[in-house]
Amino acid sequence: MSDASNILVTGGAGFIGAHTCEALVRAGFRPVIYDNLSNSNAAVLDRLERLTGSRPAFIHADIRDAHQLERVFTDTSFDAVIHLAGLKAVGESVEQPLHYYDVNVTGTLTLLAAMRQGNVRTLVFSSSATVYGDPATVPIHEDFPRQPTNPYGRTKMVVEDILADLAGSDPDWRFALLRYFNPIGAHESGLIGEDPSGIPGNLLPYVAQVAVGRRQELSVFGNDYPTPDGTGVRDYIHVVDLAEGHIAALTHLTAQGGFVTTNLGTGNGFSVLEIVQAFERASGRRIPLRFAPRRPGDIAACYADPSHANRLLGWKALRDIDTMCADAWRWQSRNPHGYGGKDGS
Repeated sequence: MSDASNILVTGGAGFIGAHTCEALVRAGFRPVIYDNLSNSNAAVLDRLERLTGSRPAFIHADIRDAHQLERVFTDTSFDAVIHLAGLKAVGESVEQPLHYYDVNVTGTLTLLAAMRQGNVRTLVFSSSATVYGDPATVPIHEDFPRQPTNPYGRTKMVVEDILADLAGSDPDWRFALLRYFNPIGAHESGLIGEDPSGIPGNLLPYVAQVAVGRRQELSVFGNDYPTPDGTGVRDYIHVVDLAEGHIAALTHLTAQGGFVTTNLGTGNGFSVLEIVQAFERASGRRIPLRFAPRRPGDIAACYADPSHANRLLGWKALRDIDTMCADAWRWQSRNPHGYGGKDGS
């Protein structure tokens, strides 16, 4: 793939998307962002321009808009798509399963149809460790059974199956299914970071908002899990490491083709309370918390065996938990109200 190849990044204005776009520019690609801004902010475009020296092209549209997607592939020549657009909150998916299937599954089908018509056959897909459900053992290998415990995880599994069937029908398709664990942190500049709409559905942005004074206390859902301190254990990965994993997958697909399924995680599990303690160290602030009942669909422990990605893609997570929390705090403290507040400088 030549320098300045166009890469369509669906959901590119979001948390993972913005960091992936920065990594793409750094690697010599030209990202084009396609995003409906349902859980993101157009101000990220200004931040990316400050970070990279170039403003990414931006298309404000929904992934389910077939007409708009067809126009995108007609108007611009793309070498590949990185598909990050989707809904991702476990609890919300339990409450709104139809909405999750519509956005995550129908949206992907619409995208694939437009790609086929536009003769673009390379896709890096944002899957999730939630496809593994409640694993019998940890760490989790890619060949573990998929048994998701919530609608969000099931939408990711359905899309994985669609991509496998499509690859089986036509060898020209090239797919990388990246099963993320728990991305946190922010770019070290403090210019881009996680800015969820409404009440955060994930742990770290909630902790950060408590630390910066936007929320009163953290609710810890469940303290009776079979883990060392009773709280859920997860594999937290720095979002910049995750973004660089997309570049490694894209490079591999370009050189080798084929169908890749791999975990992107660190291989280390941290409990909710350990994350709170790490964030207190990073911020110098106490995080008030209270314990609440378990949430439907949550599991006790989930962390990766990341060795396959290391062997296949030459990729490895490099940043530790203290760096993740320090970078997240730098972002949040400089942007207490996210992209709608201060300028991040």
